[in-house]
Amino acid sequence: MPRPTLIAPSILSCDFGRLAEEVRAVEAAGAGLIHVDVMDGRFVPNITIGPVVVEAVKKVATLPLDVHLMIVEPERYVGDFIKAGAATVTVHQEACVHLHRTLELIRSLGARPSVVLNPATSLSTLEDVLPLVDQVLLMSVNPGFGGQSFIPHTLAKLQRLRAMLDERGLGRVDVEVDGGINADTAKQVVAAGANVLVAGHAVFRSGDYRKAIAALLGK
Repeated sequence: MPRPTLIAPSILSCDFGRLAEEVRAVEAAGAGLIHVDVMDGRFVPNITIGPVVVEAVKKVATLPLDVHLMIVEPERYVGDFIKAGAATVTVHQEACVHLHRTLELIRSLGARPSVVLNPATSLSTLEDVLPLVDQVLLMSVNPGFGGQSFIPHTLAKLQRLRAMLDERGLGRVDVEVDGGINADTAKQVVAAGANVLVAGHAVFRSGDYRKAIAALLGK
């Protein structure tokens, strides 16, 4: 049975002066998750938000918070983000010296473990941890900034990832994609096997959140 496609608007692209209203607006417009991009200025060349903002979002959000940690030493901070309200915590394979341990830590603290790969990182690096995760995120841009163009080779990578999961009986695992998602690329990534689509500019810069989310869902 096909998994439902969920749109996860990234608050990185929202109006932070109206954060609560923006979260409520995308929820009312049909979002499936709220995506939170955390950047530390070290793992990626940008600095965004920390647990205090996640806690603020949690106070107004009714949807689960999908928190993507683009930071070094994520194992030091996963507890703070889970305490703040993260339902899913995504860590970078490239940032985790002990990835297996970090994923187990996330689950032990009550959140869904998720792992993410940068565009240049091979799927083979995940073979030994796939049974530990509830979600795999593939970056379709190089992380650090919103508004970038979709990297086409992500489509073949998504297809290979979905095949890897199915071959291992892990069809329950969500496949998420982040970067350059719009109405056109959304159709392509869903066809390739993704079921969670992160969208920042395509939603928050659209002027009509409901119409934008519907377009991403192919409606």
